[in-house]
Amino acid sequence: METLTIRGGRPLRGRLAVQGSKNAVLPILAATAAFPGRFALSNCPPIRDLAVTRALLEGLGLDTEEREGVLYVESGGPVGTAPDPALSGRLRSSVLLLGALLARRGEAEIPLPGGCVLGERPLDLHLRGLEALGVRVRCEGDRLLCLGRPAGGTVLLPYPSVGATENLILAALGAAGPVRILGAAKEPEIRDLAGFLRACGAELRGAGSSCVRVTPRPLHGAAYRILPDRMEAATWLCAAAATGGELCLTELRPAQLRPVLQVLRRAGCELRETENELRLRGRALRAPGPVVTGPYPAFPTDAQAPLMAALLRAAGSTVIEETVFSDRFRQVPGLRAFGADIELAGRLARIRGVDRLRGAEAAATDLRGAAALVIAALAAEGESRITEAWHLDRGYGRFAERLRSLGAEAEAEENQI
Repeated sequence: METLTIRGGRPLRGRLAVQGSKNAVLPILAATAAFPGRFALSNCPPIRDLAVTRALLEGLGLDTEEREGVLYVESGGPVGTAPDPALSGRLRSSVLLLGALLARRGEAEIPLPGGCVLGERPLDLHLRGLEALGVRVRCEGDRLLCLGRPAGGTVLLPYPSVGATENLILAALGAAGPVRILGAAKEPEIRDLAGFLRACGAELRGAGSSCVRVTPRPLHGAAYRILPDRMEAATWLCAAAATGGELCLTELRPAQLRPVLQVLRRAGCELRETENELRLRGRALRAPGPVVTGPYPAFPTDAQAPLMAALLRAAGSTVIEETVFSDRFRQVPGLRAFGADIELAGRLARIRGVDRLRGAEAAATDLRGAAALVIAALAAEGESRITEAWHLDRGYGRFAERLRSLGAEAEAEENQI
């Protein structure tokens, strides 16, 4: 999808099942390269990043096949140690093959990963953690070279990095002895990775806490269902709130969205939840007070841009502080094209609610920023065009189709060249 054209002013209404989690399925797919087995993964989202990850795995010698909604991965044959550089450069999660290949082969040559450009996202925590386990690491140009099977021991992370925690868990699967990770990230997606690995026979404790323990043992293939995507759910909720709509989301876990739900309630939305269903009724929005992003269980950085877009017409003034990434207000110039009143000062953004938004053309720069532009277009008067809309395909499956199912006027255009 290259361009998404939206005619705004229509409240989103309807029922939508939340898809499988992008941020859960990608590390789980990386894990299938860490040991031999046959894996059956259900609830995988139909997104571009998943397709790229499959291509990376196939380039390493794994076989993948999708049948009747289940993704099968066969990892029993020889596995390479150097993922394709062109594919690796297209998504950040390719770096997780570092830990997986060290566990499997004791060596890995990883191109520096790509994905959304959100400011500095150094790999220092990944590499220092692996070095603490005895892995030899060096950087040559745009490649990371890592040699040696991890030893047992303790790693202390000075910041709860999700990617570093996942990489260290994967590397620990092939370690010479037990591994303890202190200062680990607590995100639900890490618990999902642990759930998958336990289904494969892993002895892994403490996932979801700041101390994770992995005791290496022989592992095997397994069937596993991917966690629902809390970031997709947050995006749809913000879109419904921005348009004054009524939305019922199913196949999700509302408890994992608690910080987002609290902010939406403070903004005036009516929310009702059960164990795996959530209903939102939009109201005239008001400023919900300060919002600060942070590691789980704080307000998630991936929901910051959609929330900002939802609050563009909220009465009053809202300050958002972004503490996770240094350049995650990249959506702001695009939102200003719709008439938004946003002031930036370093990691702070002040949103003053305006009476109306007007249709505009804006270019997406990253996945969640693209979602923010869509939300602004839905709330705006008239027609809008979102260019570089392929960013949406990275994390939202069948996005335009799902928008239309909720009553939006949205048409996707592919590049004709």
